[in-house]
Amino acid sequence: MRNAATQARRSAITLAAFAATATVLLAGTWLATHQQVEANEAATRAALLAQALPAGSFDNDLAASALPLPRSVAQQLVQRDAAKVYLARQHGQLSGVVLEAAAPNGYGGRIELLVGIARNGTVQGVRVVSHRETPGLGDYIDLAVSPWARQFAGKPADSRWAVKKDGGDTDYISGATISARAVSAAVARCSDYYRSAQARLLQGQP
Repeated sequence: MRNAATQARRSAITLAAFAATATVLLAGTWLATHQQVEANEAATRAALLAQALPAGSFDNDLAASALPLPRSVAQQLVQRDAAKVYLARQHGQLSGVVLEAAAPNGYGGRIELLVGIARNGTVQGVRVVSHRETPGLGDYIDLAVSPWARQFAGKPADSRWAVKKDGGDTDYISGATISARAVSAAVARCSDYYRSAQARLLQGQP
């Protein structure tokens, strides 16, 4: 019995040592890589921000111009309590905005977006930040996969923000309507918000 108890203690100590070693290694890996991961994510977002508005339409650092949206607006645009608007300026004057948005009802779930809108309310660009749409089917909403998202550029605020199947102006791929419908609805919410808040945004207030 004594030998069995001793062996059990030794096994427990060995397992504990392995667990502690694994924890230390994982923690060390996280410490060594998380700053680079965060830097990569920031660079990717900065690139997408710049793509949401036409080149040459702003001369400020968009990433540094972010303002928090009111909670009620964030809930409307991203269905969460926090979201940002990025103010684009040209020679010190507001030339447009980029709004964080989300479509919670994509075929594969939530679709994170950036929507660029010019000072006059015209949509300038829609970029997908993240999604889980089906590869080879619903993922056509991502500019990295297809040019589908380019159709939003230049559309005025009074456009019919729905897929053509539903009587709107947005093209879609047959068999993958849900993805296009979700993005179009998100763009509509951004357009509506911009029109209602334009006067405040021109003064630098969300």
